[in-house]
Amino acid sequence: MTPAHTEEVTTEARGRPRTDRAVITAWSAVSPYGLGRAAYAEGIAARRPTAAVPDPAAWQTPDAGACLVPGFDIRQILGRAGTRTMDRAMGLAVTAVRELFEEAEADEHPVTRGAGTALVLGTTLGSAASQQNFSRASFVGDKPYDVPAQLMPNTLMNSPAGASAIRFGLKGPNTTLAGGRPAALLALAYARRLLAAGRAERALVGAVEEYSGARSWLERHSRGADEEQGAPLGEGCAMLLLEPADTLPGDRPALAELLAIDVRVDVTGDLPGTLRESVRQALAESGVTPDEVWAAAAGGLTGAAGEAERALLTEVFGRQAAGRAVCHELIGDTASAQAAFQLAAVLVAASADPSSAGRAAVVTSVDREGLVACGVLRLLGGAR
Repeated sequence: MTPAHTEEVTTEARGRPRTDRAVITAWSAVSPYGLGRAAYAEGIAARRPTAAVPDPAAWQTPDAGACLVPGFDIRQILGRAGTRTMDRAMGLAVTAVRELFEEAEADEHPVTRGAGTALVLGTTLGSAASQQNFSRASFVGDKPYDVPAQLMPNTLMNSPAGASAIRFGLKGPNTTLAGGRPAALLALAYARRLLAAGRAERALVGAVEEYSGARSWLERHSRGADEEQGAPLGEGCAMLLLEPADTLPGDRPALAELLAIDVRVDVTGDLPGTLRESVRQALAESGVTPDEVWAAAAGGLTGAAGEAERALLTEVFGRQAAGRAVCHELIGDTASAQAAFQLAAVLVAASADPSSAGRAAVVTSVDREGLVACGVLRLLGGAR
């Protein structure tokens, strides 16, 4: 969970007003439904599954199914300039950032770049494929140092965030958080602190996960016995725009207010109990009661821990609330990107139901390694 980050802090940044209220004002996604917000919203609303058998020649995995971003060719999507050495995780993140900027501009609410804009990206370890391929090259080359040096930056977990900032001129704090499945919730909490401290005027917040043979191998060898029939692996990147509520331009719609995020590690061997306490604390911090919760989105982990998570949300918030904002059954196990896709699914469901305005949403995430997080949002009914 150690953040890798670089920051440019200007005199202007130090003088920005502090605010503790933060709102989500825009979002986009690159998902197994395709590129952009509209593709994700349409697929989630229709509850259309995306799993298909991956081409064994292209992927070299034994997986019977995977949820892949369709036709994702980095150089075709982003152009030839600056993409020659991009790996899949980097391409997914850069494309998601591009989609958010372009969609915001199309909505006539363009997002300012430069020193006032931060980028906080969640991950598990970056690109497993790049790390594996680079390490392998050191063994199969003629000499131990015969490695593709131009690909070395791709082995760093913060390369997708760095590439996105360089490509779009984001000169504010640039941070990568390795937080496993709850990574996007950790990223939101970090971004809220940046805004509250006056270190940025706005923050792009999200998480990315790629599909690869390396990730497939790691997943097969890290699942517990109760997860043998786990969900097909998915991939993608979802990005949210977080801004201070008190300085929001009057014409920019606010979709949801971030009320509370509780993060903790299970040290007792009782993951369901730790999650229950996390939900309790997040609700207490936000001042939200269970009957105010319109949607409660679980993280989609398979096995006993995931079943306990879904049972808890149904018990506390009711079957109807727990049945809204379904996504992982449709787009697969997106690992570190899962909480970002949950948040996007909540916003999709809320945009289709005006009665959600003013009510709350709860997003939870548990990782098999013991990390637990719960976020509480106030849905504001902004148009999307």
